[in-house]
Amino acid sequence: MRSPVLPLTWYLARSSGRRGLQSQLLAAGAAAVGAFVMLVMIAATLGSDVRSDRTAWRTPDAVSAEQATAVQALATTYVRHEPVSVVSLAQLPGRKATPAPPGLRAFPKKGEVYVSPALAELMRKLPAGQLADRFPKVTSYGTIDAAGLASPDELVAVVGRAPGDPAVSKAAAGGATWFDLGQAARAGISGFAGGKASMFTSMDQGGALLGVVLLAMPVVVLSSAAGRLGAARREQRLAALRLAGATPRQILAMTGVEAAAVGAAGALTGALAYVALLPALAEVPFGIGAWYPSQLWVGLPWLAAVVAGVTALLTVSAVTMLRQVATSPLGVAQQANPRRTRWIRLALFAAALLVIMQFSGGGMSNRQALALLLLFYGTFWLFGPWVVDRLGRLAGRFARRPATLLAARRLSDDPRGAWRTVSGLVLAGFAAGFFAVSQLGAETSQYRDQIAIATSTPAHARHTATEARTLLDREGVTATVTVGKKDDYDNLLGGEPGVIVHVSEGSGAAEGSAATGGSGAADDSARIDSAVTAVTPAASGTPLYTQDYAQANDRTAIARFSDVSTATLALSFLVATASAGLTAAANVLDRRRVYGLLRLAGTPLKVLDRARIRETVLPLVVLAGGTTAMGVYGSYRLNQALDASINTAGALQLAACVVVGALAVFAAISGSRPLLRKVTADPAQTAD
Repeated sequence: MRSPVLPLTWYLARSSGRRGLQSQLLAAGAAAVGAFVMLVMIAATLGSDVRSDRTAWRTPDAVSAEQATAVQALATTYVRHEPVSVVSLAQLPGRKATPAPPGLRAFPKKGEVYVSPALAELMRKLPAGQLADRFPKVTSYGTIDAAGLASPDELVAVVGRAPGDPAVSKAAAGGATWFDLGQAARAGISGFAGGKASMFTSMDQGGALLGVVLLAMPVVVLSSAAGRLGAARREQRLAALRLAGATPRQILAMTGVEAAAVGAAGALTGALAYVALLPALAEVPFGIGAWYPSQLWVGLPWLAAVVAGVTALLTVSAVTMLRQVATSPLGVAQQANPRRTRWIRLALFAAALLVIMQFSGGGMSNRQALALLLLFYGTFWLFGPWVVDRLGRLAGRFARRPATLLAARRLSDDPRGAWRTVSGLVLAGFAAGFFAVSQLGAETSQYRDQIAIATSTPAHARHTATEARTLLDREGVTATVTVGKKDDYDNLLGGEPGVIVHVSEGSGAAEGSAATGGSGAADDSARIDSAVTAVTPAASGTPLYTQDYAQANDRTAIARFSDVSTATLALSFLVATASAGLTAAANVLDRRRVYGLLRLAGTPLKVLDRARIRETVLPLVVLAGGTTAMGVYGSYRLNQALDASINTAGALQLAACVVVGALAVFAAISGSRPLLRKVTADPAQTAD
């Protein structure tokens, strides 16, 4: 016998009318937002890995002297505080030809210079004395293709050298001070299979993965809320079918089919939006700059997995709502379910907090940190409805106004539904509290005006100092040149022999201001850039150390953390706002009979609307405040583990995030006010 599930599901979906269609559209919209957000974060994670791989060829993959066909040296210089990766290549005589590096059509000959498009543009904008003169003079520059670049904004140069050039000598390997950290390297090579990723891209994937973890639970919340949209209408309809003789299996199958169809349509819409917006998403900077669109393409398997995952979440959420229908259809039909919560939720939450406090701190692995974060999210998801239930009872006991009393009764009658309205922003509050104060300590200006040249011996240092003075005078750069003293750790040399150039205030500023039209910070960077360019010939291939060079590792970590925090907060509030708005609209549709009865009893529409707002405000203030405080505590433990200072200015950012998020949620809830007015326009018909 043919199953009646599919025909009956289709018939009920068509006969549900305009209000049923509205619930389905809202559910599909929630699924679309969830799928889009997760695809964006997964794309950032996978794309970061691709970008890291594209920088690995610049660090030489050393081979034995017999196998080497060329010498490769990596150097890092800075202009306008931005890193410029310079790869010097020299073909060894009498050896077979070395393959072309990524992004070039052939191995560069002596005197050839290839630059990335972004570097070529910057060289045209800045005076030659600040950047272009650091490279060999050529009639025209070659171009590095996208295959050799991690980002369209990346500053990279490839220079062909002679085997005896100082730029590919052993001195180019750096290592004289504690802050090289992969910014300089030198070795014999036979190809470009890849060494290790650049320090400027190696942290990207970890940061993006952190964002995925923090956003996973809000997306789960949104998808679960989407599965419960129209739950009251569906319960009443299916309870009647159950009383008419439908089996529990048929009831669950009908709900699953309807929810899966709606969820798949919404998730697929979100996936298509992600595909259509790929060029726009590629323009969003992260780390070293914008993306190539191909780097953000997750591939069909990931696309299908996200669509299937969001659909499954929405379907499971919808089916779990029907347990009461299957076991007690008469109780559902009479709306006899008080939906109380139990004290076991509080006990589980307290136990989870003890576990988190016990195991959090220094020495945690990435897996342990991830497990603790998931434990927190999971237990707070259980704890939230319990708090909402108790808030409703407490507010009802002390209520003095009708709107407050109505809000309190709704909170205690359906704490899970009220929790779903605010859960997105509550969980986003944790991310806001965590990121707002977890920035590492500010950069020091100890080395701001210094340029250091490491040398092998004190005698070499004195000769280099004389040459540096001559070069600076020739370029008109005002600076003081001193020879570094042994065991003097108050400069960039860190107690090693070498030369320290102290650039004077105002040196090179006029030229820099004329070129950029700026002042202040622009003038400071211009004079340092001019001095670095001037003394480059005196370095004889050794890296030139500046404050940017010394602080590159810390600055990169802080910048990535800041990028992830900004993106995570923005997407968290997007998901939270969508969740609150969609749930509020669905609640209006689900409660239209209750609202109609209240209107017939003489309750003004304004009171009903105020009750809806207060129903959100009460749990939002308590729960969002609690999770924000927990985020601050988690940030404190992270800074403690890293022995880093807390950014006190983050308190302002935290306050701004909470205010903006709350206003966005209230705006989303207020957006359903016309719907409330419409469903209560004819209270007699609505309450029927």
